[in-house]
Amino acid sequence: EAGSEDIDILPNGLAFISSGLKYPGLKSFAPDKPGEIFLMDLNEDSPRAVELRISRGFDLASFNPHGISTYVD
Repeated sequence: EAGSEDIDILPNGLAFISSGLKYPGLKSFAPDKPGEIFLMDLNEDSPRAVELRISRGFDLASFNPHGISTYVD
């Protein structure tokens, strides 16, 4: 809804998207909403971004993702 900050696409077509960057001087469409990570399967006929659930114990209130990268072993 407010756009993504970065995206990383795996060779199998799964895309991880970071969203919710808050930066001084940058307009925020949802200033009180924490950042999010989405997953999109680009192999689907009508791909849609699905919010990933972040583990308990993680400080979501201060989550401010800037970039994203993946490592495939």
